Amino acid sequence: MAVVEMKRIHVYALKNNRKKILEMLQRRAVVEVDTPEEASLGEAKGPFSKTDTASARLTFEKNAQLVGSAVETLDSYAPPQKSMLAMLEGRTGVSARQVQQTAEAAPEVTKIAANIVALGKRVNDQQAEIARLEAQLEALKPWMNLDVSMRTIGTNSTSVFIGTFPEELTAGEIKTRLAAALPEISGVEAEVVSTQPQQTCAFVVCLGREGAKVESALRGMGFTYPAAPSKKPPVQRAEDLRARIAAAQADIESAGKEIASYAGRRQDLLFTSDYYTMRASKYQVLGDLWQSPHVFYLTGYVTAGAAPALQRELEEKYQAFVEVETPAKGEDLPIKLQNGFFSAPVEGVIEGYSLPGKREVDPSKVMCVFYYVLFGMMLSDAAYGFLIALGMGIVLLKFKNIEEGLRKTLRMFFFCGLSTMFWGVLFGSYFGDAVDVIARTFFGYGADMPSLTPPLWFAPLDQPMRLMLFSFLLGIIHLFAGLAMQIYQLCRRGKYLDALYDSGFWYMLVGGLIIALVSLDMFQEMMGLSIAIPPVVTNIALAFAAIGAVGIVATSGRESRGVKRFLKGLYGLYGVSSWLSDILSYSRLLALGLATGVIAQVFNMLGTMAGSGPVGVVLFVLVFVIGHVLNLLINLLGAYVHTNRLQYVEFFGKFYEGGGRKFEPFAAKTKYFKITEE
Repeated sequence: MAVVEMKRIHVYALKNNRKKILEMLQRRAVVEVDTPEEASLGEAKGPFSKTDTASARLTFEKNAQLVGSAVETLDSYAPPQKSMLAMLEGRTGVSARQVQQTAEAAPEVTKIAANIVALGKRVNDQQAEIARLEAQLEALKPWMNLDVSMRTIGTNSTSVFIGTFPEELTAGEIKTRLAAALPEISGVEAEVVSTQPQQTCAFVVCLGREGAKVESALRGMGFTYPAAPSKKPPVQRAEDLRARIAAAQADIESAGKEIASYAGRRQDLLFTSDYYTMRASKYQVLGDLWQSPHVFYLTGYVTAGAAPALQRELEEKYQAFVEVETPAKGEDLPIKLQNGFFSAPVEGVIEGYSLPGKREVDPSKVMCVFYYVLFGMMLSDAAYGFLIALGMGIVLLKFKNIEEGLRKTLRMFFFCGLSTMFWGVLFGSYFGDAVDVIARTFFGYGADMPSLTPPLWFAPLDQPMRLMLFSFLLGIIHLFAGLAMQIYQLCRRGKYLDALYDSGFWYMLVGGLIIALVSLDMFQEMMGLSIAIPPVVTNIALAFAAIGAVGIVATSGRESRGVKRFLKGLYGLYGVSSWLSDILSYSRLLALGLATGVIAQVFNMLGTMAGSGPVGVVLFVLVFVIGHVLNLLINLLGAYVHTNRLQYVEFFGKFYEGGGRKFEPFAAKTKYFKITEE
């Protein structure tokens, strides 16, 4: 299968070529650097040691973060003009020469980024200041009728109290309560500045010698002083606050214009952000290298196909000493999948589960066939399939620079769309029964006339039992393909008896039981079948099933001895119940296939409720478009989820464990651009 062969590469080169070699490897993205630990080197370590590059790496990471923050700030004031399909355009390609130019301009661009970030901070600070000033202005509103400073405490002969009561009071009520609390004191005056629900702002004055008693009485009434009294009268203070708010808003506008003036440098900022990211990545690898005063050593994994050219370039261009060898047995090799045009799209589905483990094969080539078939059968509408395939095809043709992972996903849905078209034609579904409904409602086509879109095979809504049987048959083929994959994996490792024990006997048992079940008259009558199976075939099938059962009991616990082996064998035979549940799982093909057709027909029927007049046409178009878009989206998601489940649980459950580690080459993991070779 298509797991790429890996080689281990050892590179010894002069230290003065270290930067050039690392940059070349980063551009090529073909080597996964695997730095050995000190203990594994032993005496071979010699004069080699590692260089601490943490400080330099942190500097580059900090600069990358700074430039990234500047881009975010710039985008908020001068949004880039992007189309809705901008995500499909991929990263901008730049040459190594342009990267060098970016490196030379990086200090200047970094200063620009720092200025943008500082301007953004200034805007944020001013916005916070405006919020604070507006809060103060709001707090002054109840005191706008006060014509003295809120900090006034009296004169040489009087005491003044400016504050609030926690209830609505009149001046007379305030004076009355004070008189009741201080009957011996006269000459207390009170003025209400403003009232609000559950609050009264008041001005109280008395003789200076009575101030302490009056204050004590006021506090007994719940009187409190303002939290932040102004030095100036509230009206003047409010004018000052408004002036400061206006100045802050002007400063924000000025800073925003200055930020927007850097819109023409956005591309430089993006390139510089990625440049610093690349540098940080390079210095991380640099810090992991073993180096002597004159030589450095690099080792890792490279694909077998890329190894000869890489070795030749390193030796000829940089006078390096390069060794390429086959990895030791049992070494934890990284996994890279490589498949053709038809099977590569499902690699993402496999990675979503797990990459192949040691001694496992890549299931892409086998899985892709079942994936496309099962997906199409679940959606099973020719018009839906045409829309999916057309949309994916247009995107793939128009956007040549799509990222490879997204390209594979779109191509997968393109093939799924073709499969959906195929099953839709077989089942006679084109937006459900839209063609017949339109013809009968708007063109007078007779209800007793044959369908204009007859199925090439059969209509699932008319023969659901037939579809269910076919779903089970397809499921059995899928499961048996999984067993075949297990046999292949074991045989290529030379474990032929294990292939017989773990898969061959299951073929005999399950296959024999299925043939015996189908030959039963009761089963054929229940399922509406008329298959003539000779008794001798049934007897042979039962014999094979018996051999398979005995073989499973005898070999499932072969690693044990005695009674324990027999009990494990019986438990292994009990696994036949899981086969029943696995086969029944494929009834989801029936359920989702029928759901798509039924929902489509319901929307078609709803669209014709207003008849064939002008209003009916408009209603039909609205219901048709909205209904079928919803139906397509919902069932597209359902088909994707359940197709994945059938692969992960049923198919992979028969042979696949996964656990492989993805091949992660040392590369320019940039966000905005990608390096292209000149």
